[in-house]
Amino acid sequence: MKISRFEDLDCWKEARVLVKKVYNATENNRFGKDTRLARQIQAAAASSMANIAEGLIRRSDKEFIQFLFIAMSSTAEVRSHLYIALDRQYITRESFDDIYEQANKTGRLISSLIKYLRDSSSNATKKTK
Repeated sequence: MKISRFEDLDCWKEARVLVKKVYNATENNRFGKDTRLARQIQAAAASSMANIAEGLIRRSDKEFIQFLFIAMSSTAEVRSHLYIALDRQYITRESFDDIYEQANKTGRLISSLIKYLRDSSSNATKKTK
């Protein structure tokens, strides 16, 4: 894989969209007053974006995959926090569905990248044997 800028990765672009959606939702007055939950969901969304970037810079597929798993886990954390926000009526069902789908989409793209990296690493190992 010859990507040198994290900004070129589709999963990073989608994580960025996720961060925007989460921050927009937490600007809601009721949600914003629950500072602990708002900060947790913001941090989880930002973590997905940051770990993709940090992993790419490591220049090792093994380390990159490790960071991608953290990023993917952060998208699951966002989805979990969304249920709390919905149950507390901080967000509408429509907002929940929109952000949930964005987190899910981001997670799927990260998962696909992990699979690609593992497969290409496995193929490279087979060629050297």
